[in-house]
Amino acid sequence: MTVAVIGAGRMGAGMVRRLRERGIDTVVFNRTREKAEALTSSGARVASTAREAVENAEFVLVSLANDEVVRSAYNGPDGVVAGLHPGEVVLEASTIAPETIAELRPLVEDKGAALLDTPVSGSVQLLERGELTVMVGGDATALERARPVLDAIATKVFHVGPSGTGATMKLVVNSVLAGLNQALSESLVLAELAGVDRRAAYDVLSGTAVAAPYVHYKRAAFENPEAAPVAFSLELVAKDLDLIAALADRVGARMDQAATDRKVVREAILAGLGDRDLSALAVFLREVARRDRAAAPSRP
Repeated sequence: MTVAVIGAGRMGAGMVRRLRERGIDTVVFNRTREKAEALTSSGARVASTAREAVENAEFVLVSLANDEVVRSAYNGPDGVVAGLHPGEVVLEASTIAPETIAELRPLVEDKGAALLDTPVSGSVQLLERGELTVMVGGDATALERARPVLDAIATKVFHVGPSGTGATMKLVVNSVLAGLNQALSESLVLAELAGVDRRAAYDVLSGTAVAAPYVHYKRAAFENPEAAPVAFSLELVAKDLDLIAALADRVGARMDQAATDRKVVREAILAGLGDRDLSALAVFLREVARRDRAAAPSRP
């Protein structure tokens, strides 16, 4: 079995390393070749184009930043579609709009291949342990064929419905994640401003009913924000919140929390934090509070 991985960003590179640890032959393509070449130490091979990567693979795993980059990777004489062959299964793991899946699906199927939307939930650390969650939209038979690939990176694989529903469910999950990140950031800053030590506040939060897995595994990032690695940048959070807003408008869902999250994340990006981890939202709120307090007229 050979898997072609398109994209060598944080998650794509982690997927390559995990597949190689499981002994799966892997070829990788990335627009910036140096990122792909950095993975040769894992035993992965590097392709010069997306077409070359997928031509001799049974499965294609795509992990890219946004809809525009995904479209670019699929199209053109050196794109994914140009190299597909009958029976190949494309696993689209990028966080993109369901409409983009609908746009790409006929291009893939015209080559006799199958397209599954398979976005993932979880950190790079979870990926390194093969503990991601995958939400799958598309044909059940193609999914069963792709199980060995997905089982290498995930412990939970949910088939949520027809094509596009996996992409939809990822936006649903990320809407909850953004709300949780916003609430946790606000609450920590509230505790600090009211005189509670940040670590003491986190001790309490992590020991109560609000302690979702996110609260536990992001503790170091919230307690030491300047040293936090970027697992999910605020710029990408903003991109996902835009997709969530568009989906909500299309289906008529009221999303007051997501609208607030979107507004505050945009403000944090304008403040220069776009390339920081999403936990840096607390840094932004902390600075806003300090600035507002400094600007407030002194009380007699």
